[in-house]
Amino acid sequence: MKKDLLAIHGRRSFLRDCAGGIGMMALGDLLAAEGRAANVADPMLPRKPHFAPKAKNVIFLFMEGAPSQMDLFDPKPELQRWHGKPLPTEMTKDLKLAFIKPTAKVMGSPFKFQKHGQSGLELSELLPQLGTVADDVCMVRSMYSEAFNHHPGQLFLFTGSMLGGRPTMGSWVTYGLGSEARNLPGFVVLSSGVGTSAGSDNWSSGFLPSTYAGTVFRSKGDPILYLSNPKGISRESQRLRLDAMKELNEEHLEATGDAEIASRIHSYELAYRMQMSAPELLDFSKEPAATLDMYGLNKDKTKPFATNCLLARRLVERGVRFVMCMHASWDHHSSLESGLRSQCNATDQPAAALIKDLKQRGMLDDTIVIWGGEFGRTSMSELRRPDDPTNIGRDHHPNGYSMWMAGGGIRGGQTIGKTDDLALSVTEDKVHVHDLQATILHCLGMDHLKLTYRHMGRDYRLTDLGGSVVKKLLA
Repeated sequence: MKKDLLAIHGRRSFLRDCAGGIGMMALGDLLAAEGRAANVADPMLPRKPHFAPKAKNVIFLFMEGAPSQMDLFDPKPELQRWHGKPLPTEMTKDLKLAFIKPTAKVMGSPFKFQKHGQSGLELSELLPQLGTVADDVCMVRSMYSEAFNHHPGQLFLFTGSMLGGRPTMGSWVTYGLGSEARNLPGFVVLSSGVGTSAGSDNWSSGFLPSTYAGTVFRSKGDPILYLSNPKGISRESQRLRLDAMKELNEEHLEATGDAEIASRIHSYELAYRMQMSAPELLDFSKEPAATLDMYGLNKDKTKPFATNCLLARRLVERGVRFVMCMHASWDHHSSLESGLRSQCNATDQPAAALIKDLKQRGMLDDTIVIWGGEFGRTSMSELRRPDDPTNIGRDHHPNGYSMWMAGGGIRGGQTIGKTDDLALSVTEDKVHVHDLQATILHCLGMDHLKLTYRHMGRDYRLTDLGGSVVKKLLA
C-alpha cells in the first residue's frame, strides 16, 4: 500500500513538474510572439524595436498644473485689444471651462515676447535661457486634449485614457524596449515643486507587470528609502539571503508562470546592484564646475529642478530608458504673473542647460526631451478674490495649448501649428495627445498600433483607439 502511494505521488509530481515546464515554455512563446522578454527571469533585458529608431531614451519634463501658453509660447497681441472685456457668446459656446463662466473678461498677457535664434522662435521674456537653444527646439502650438481637469488630464497624457489603472508612458516604453541599465531601474521618476494631482498614477504600470512601473528617486541620501543595509548586515550575508529567496521564487515561477514572480526576482536583484551604483549616481563631485553653474545648482531657486535635470542626464547616460522630471506648481488660477515668474525662474535655466549638456556630449541625437503640462490656460481671466485684482489668474483650457520637444528624431528650429487670434482653438496642424504619444513611440522605433498588451479580453495600447505619427515633427 505504501509502495503504491509513493508511486502515485511520484506520478503526480512528475505531471506537476511537466505541466509547470510546459506552462513556462508556453509563456515564453507568448512573450516572444508579443515582442517581450524571452528571458522571463529578467523582464528588463533590452529588446529590439519594430524598426530602426532615432532615439533610445526619453526625458519628459512634466510641468504639472498646466502652464499658460499665451504667456510663455504663443503670443496673442489681439488679447490686448479685448483686455477687460467679455467675448461674444458665439465665440465661447464650445469651450470646456472648469471654474469660470463664458462671460469672464479677457486677460491680455502682462509679458513681452521676442524672437530667438535663426528660426525666429517667439518666446516670453520669462524664458531667456530657452531662447539660447531655440534652434534645437520644436515648438508645438496646436496641442489639444479632451480632458479639462488635472487628474484626468494627466492620466490622458501619460496613459492614453482618463480612467485609472492603465500603464503609463514610461511603462509602455520599458515594456516594449526593456532597458540598457543593469544597475538602475529602466523608468525613473524625479520630482520637485509642490503637489501633484494624479500622483503615482502618472508612473504606474497599470495592468502590466510591476517591473515596468516608475521608480521614484530622492535627490538626497539614498535614492530609495532603505536601500542601504541596516547595521550588522554585510553585503555577503545579504547575498546569501537573496540567493535563498531567489531559489524559492524561481521554483514558484516554474510552477505557476506568474510574471509578477519574475518582477519580484528582478526587483530584489536590481536593489542589490543599486546599492553599489546609486551612491555614484548622486555624487556630483566629478562634474565640472562649469556644468554645475550651467544647470543652476549654485542657486537656491533653481537647485531642486536643476538637480533633477542633471540627474536625468546622468540616468540616460547610464542606460535608463525613461526619466520623468515632474515639476509641480503651474496651476495658476490665482496670482498668474508672480506665479509664472517664480516657476520660470526655477525651471528655465535647468531645462535649457539639459539641452546644451546633452548636445555637447553627443547624446541629444538619441534622447527625446519633452516639456509640457496636461493642458493649457484660458484667454479669459479668473478672479477668485474680487477684492484683490493682483490675484488674477487663468482657468483650464484643453482646446489649444503648447508643448516643446527636442532631440531624438525631432526636427528642431521649427514651430508647428497655430491657434486663433484669441487662443481659443487650434486653426492649423492639430496635434492630439494620442498623436504626441504615437510620435514619441515612433522615434523610439515602435509602431504604436503594434505595441499592445492583452488584458481583460482585448488588446490595449498607449494610444488606445486613436493617434497618428506627426510627420512634421520628425527630422
